Amino acid sequence: MNVVAETLLTTPAPAAIWATLMLLTLPAVLVLASPQGVRHPRQALRDIVALFRERGDRRRRLPLEALAATQYADEVRVAADRAELAAARWQERWEQTADDVTSAWQSWLDADARLRARRSAAAFGTPWSAQTPTEYAARERFLHRAVREAASHGWLPTAAVGDALAGRAGWDPRLHPLEQELVVHRAAEGHLRDRYEHAVRAEQAARHDAWLARTTSDSLRQESWSAGERAARLHHLLPATADGPAPHVMAARPGLL
Repeated sequence: MNVVAETLLTTPAPAAIWATLMLLTLPAVLVLASPQGVRHPRQALRDIVALFRERGDRRRRLPLEALAATQYADEVRVAADRAELAAARWQERWEQTADDVTSAWQSWLDADARLRARRSAAAFGTPWSAQTPTEYAARERFLHRAVREAASHGWLPTAAVGDALAGRAGWDPRLHPLEQELVVHRAAEGHLRDRYEHAVRAEQAARHDAWLARTTSDSLRQESWSAGERAARLHHLLPATADGPAPHVMAARPGLL
């Protein structure tokens, strides 16, 4: 071991002075190491200073980027969880509307069958009876009872009862009971057909909303995975006060299950 090396190892002061001199002369060494620096030393020195300043700024900026990445990953993960719950609710609504379509379709078929049966019976004609006050009252009571019964089964809307009592909206108590039954079942068939068509439109809207909610949920979940991975890569750059467990990165991903 030579005298210089032994001195640097045993005496700390010369070593510190030597290291300081090396740092001070480093810019000059870097300038002289380049032919362009030899020809334009001032410009080369300014470039080196700018490079050191840029690196310093980047070292100060990285912890802030890491903190922002961690916060963003947490926010996106929460949004993805909420979107997934919303998508599940929209899926349930869609399934319910699909069941409603099936129920409405069957009700309409039953109403159509009852209407065809009454039409067949009406083809034989109705017996004649005198239009006395007693007969009129009996026919009126029959109509009111038939409409109430149809409304109680859901074949007619509840508003039809009030219309029948008031003798409006086509409800005519003067008709023979067989004709009144035909009118009631015709109105029921039309009402249930409208309800089925409304159920179909509701199912189509719910299906679109469920698809949209699922697409949004999947997109947010993918963004959550990407944000979590970026936050995990930058976790070691977090400031000491914000340092904690590494961000959670979901392991279950498409193609990895």
